[in-house]
Amino acid sequence: MRNREKKKNRGLKIFGIIVLVLIIILVAIIGFTYFFVTSKLNKIQKVDIDISQLDISEEAEQNLSGYRNIALFAIDSRSNEDYGRGNRSDGIIIASINNDTKEVRLASVYRDTYVQIEGHGLDKITHAYSYGEAPLAISTLNTNLDLNIKEFVTVNFDAVAEAINELGGVTITVDSQEVNYINQYIKETSSVTGITTNQLSAPGTLTLDGVQAVAYARIRYTEGGDYKRAERMRTVVEATFNKLKTKSLTEINSFVDNILPKIYTNISTNDMIAMIPDLTKYKVSDSIGWPYEIRGITMSAWYGIPVTLESNVTRLHQELFGEQNYIPSETAKNISNQIVTKTGYSN
Repeated sequence: MRNREKKKNRGLKIFGIIVLVLIIILVAIIGFTYFFVTSKLNKIQKVDIDISQLDISEEAEQNLSGYRNIALFAIDSRSNEDYGRGNRSDGIIIASINNDTKEVRLASVYRDTYVQIEGHGLDKITHAYSYGEAPLAISTLNTNLDLNIKEFVTVNFDAVAEAINELGGVTITVDSQEVNYINQYIKETSSVTGITTNQLSAPGTLTLDGVQAVAYARIRYTEGGDYKRAERMRTVVEATFNKLKTKSLTEINSFVDNILPKIYTNISTNDMIAMIPDLTKYKVSDSIGWPYEIRGITMSAWYGIPVTLESNVTRLHQELFGEQNYIPSETAKNISNQIVTKTGYSN
């Protein structure tokens, strides 16, 4: 069983990444001129990283050549200018784009997952970003999950409520059980974001402000668990996306001016603009949580042990990339064996 207390903030941070990436996409879709789009996208914080540091194997490069996989990180920094070492990636998503169909699938990687981090041994995957920023975090995903990730987007997690408040809230249908959980999360979410709000008084189709919408997206203890939470995240993303499309150019201009500077990435402005012709074809079709099978163990801290890493990697490639007969790399198998030896969890 995953430790409830340790995972309380995860929904906020994972949802934040998705919303902010969709904001970038929408800016282009609205139909602004090249120079206007460029001026806006240039507000994003850019960094160059050495691809050779990312540990992409030849096998992964070949097998996944039809996919553009992007790592999305939400870190625990409270500063919009601090995206480097020392910040844990409390939210991690792999956004996988099928280059042919433009289908986008999202795989959330649980922050406490026990993996191999180069130079640091077996540890929680959330610490990889803290130890070596985005390059080490990406390398850790590539080596443990047999991926070909070269690009990333990072945000800090208090930007989400601000983004939704900028839009005047989003419309979502909330049931009676969800109202109780939202109200439980509001106090903590307000503390994290520094934004106060009121608790909900009744269920129904409601206009939720930023803190309320984030609290809704964090719910994971109703029927359906993590799968239902993923559905709620998508609901909020879609509501945010639809609300943004109703805004005037002046309102959108103000919105992106406030939000885009809080994004940190190695995707260049030219690369973003090059995606514009196909952006209307992109569709988020599915989201999953990874690892699929996990057992908790307390050593120096609480860890989520993939049981086993090898079988979880196999299933990931089957479900995310359609590789039905996938056999994990020797690197992934060796790491899996190390985890079994360390924890004794083989099934």
